[in-house]
Amino acid sequence: MMTVDALDTRILRLLLEQPRTSVREYARILGVARGTLQARLDRMEREGVITGTGPSLSPAALGHPVLAFVHIEVTQGHLDDVGDALAAVPEIVEAFSITGGGDLLARVVGRDNAHLEDVIQKLISLPGVVRTRTEVALRERVPYRLLPLVESVGRAAPS
Repeated sequence: MMTVDALDTRILRLLLEQPRTSVREYARILGVARGTLQARLDRMEREGVITGTGPSLSPAALGHPVLAFVHIEVTQGHLDDVGDALAAVPEIVEAFSITGGGDLLARVVGRDNAHLEDVIQKLISLPGVVRTRTEVALRERVPYRLLPLVESVGRAAPS
């Protein structure tokens, strides 16, 4: 695990708060040399702290406002096969191996409830899938965010 120091957390905060700013402008805001900033960014990318720089997209704005979490139980020994098959379903925007009830948890989007049902029926028909359990999200209460975590890490980081 990489040690993130106070400057790293300041850089990460800027990336989250002002994602479309240039490296030159980040360096000016932070009062560090552009080369120093670039070296820090490169190191955090190499170490896996920074995992992407693309835009965040809204499935709802793309015509898929229904969000569900689908627990998928898999026949023993077929986890990799089912995981690969899930990757071929465009409405699955995320999937994880889990402990507890089920073997996989997928975040699934749909145009409406009927479309969601069609997607779930497709999942049930995949070889190796034993059963599914679906929970439909009603309203997002805490949007995906990392800034509070970055700030928490920054408070504990060496200066």
